[in-house]
Amino acid sequence: MRPFIACVLLACAGVAFAAAGDGLEVIVVDPYLELRTGPGRGYPIVQVVPRGETVRILKRRTDWFHIRDAAGREGWVHRSQIAETLVPAGARIEIDDPAREDFGAHRREVGLLAGDFGGANVITAYGAYAFNAHLSGEVAISQLLGSFSDGQIASLGLTHFFRPDWRIQPFASIGTGLIHVEPKSALVQAPDRTDQLAYVGGGVRAYLARRFILRAEYKNYVVFTDRDENEEANEWKIGFAFFF
Repeated sequence: MRPFIACVLLACAGVAFAAAGDGLEVIVVDPYLELRTGPGRGYPIVQVVPRGETVRILKRRTDWFHIRDAAGREGWVHRSQIAETLVPAGARIEIDDPAREDFGAHRREVGLLAGDFGGANVITAYGAYAFNAHLSGEVAISQLLGSFSDGQIASLGLTHFFRPDWRIQPFASIGTGLIHVEPKSALVQAPDRTDQLAYVGGGVRAYLARRFILRAEYKNYVVFTDRDENEEANEWKIGFAFFF
């Protein structure tokens, strides 16, 4: 599981526009639209569509729209340009941005947290899927960076949100997983260990703006070892997430 990749691809599924069976047809009002090869400013511009041309919006990915022009060429355009286009009836297109109400009703969430696990630094990437407004399933991968040992944790759990209608939502969690520890000792060669663990925890997540969340949590772990006594560890983390 090493090296640990401490980054998360915050990609959201494209949202299809329901119109004419194959996207929404609009007229370019800006001097031109810049078509890029992908949904981001880092992708190169491969084509421009001049004012007055008709294009079809196929899907949306965050602030980027996948469009096709009259010649069949496709590319990605930023919402700042799409906002100035017109529908055939002459009205300006309405772009729905994520609102505070969407926060408590979203289905998917991904995030990156950092904190302390039993005295070691911990970085966690997680993904969650909401079964309903109150209950979601979560999977997470953590990297532990300690003075005497490093390690990784893979976990699967359930999270219950008590008030999904609030801007700041308290939650409780429970789950299980595996922990792998790699000692750093150079004097005595200690073997690597892989043990099962379980946890209970709680925390809060707060809506910031658009699709971004601030999340803080605490967990108490029990590590089931093959020795006479099990081990306990406390963990706290804080970070940011993205919902879609």
